[in-house]
Amino acid sequence: MKQKLLWTVCAGLSGMLVVVCAVTTAESKPAESATQQEFLKKLAAAAVERTQHVVRYEPGYVGIPYPGGDVPADTGVSTDEVIRAYRTVGVDLQKEVHEDMKKNFSEYPPIGARPAKRPDTNIDHRRVPNLMVFFSRKGEALATTERAEDYAPGALVTWDLGGDVPHIGIVVDRRSPAGAT
Repeated sequence: MKQKLLWTVCAGLSGMLVVVCAVTTAESKPAESATQQEFLKKLAAAAVERTQHVVRYEPGYVGIPYPGGDVPADTGVSTDEVIRAYRTVGVDLQKEVHEDMKKNFSEYPPIGARPAKRPDTNIDHRRVPNLMVFFSRKGEALATTERAEDYAPGALVTWDLGGDVPHIGIVVDRRSPAGAT
């Protein structure tokens, strides 16, 4: 059975962008919802599993193989953890983002003091603004909400850490322990 990616996007929680991704069959079927829920459950579990790894924040540019490339496993940024969780469930965001950027480069934001003139498989998928555009292009906008319970496990949430520093995370089905940072 042929697979396609189905992306759903909604905005909420004080300007955050929430993105939900599911792999579904190419045909529209009532079971699609069950398939989407199972995918999101697996994605959330993969995100929880990623919390067992020690990863040092390292935002630098690194040349990596394509497709399936990754920075060293003990380094990275928030996008790298999202990418790793997605790979666990069979989605290579490096490849997906690159293919979309090759066809639609002008839709993506210019980033940095010297913006790229063409897609770069080493870094494009590692940039939150690019992931926001990618998921927005592949999805549909939903209603804004301030209710945390409206965000199911598997949803991606982006926010600004301050100073125009974007960040991304995956909603999971458990709370952080008291005092956790």
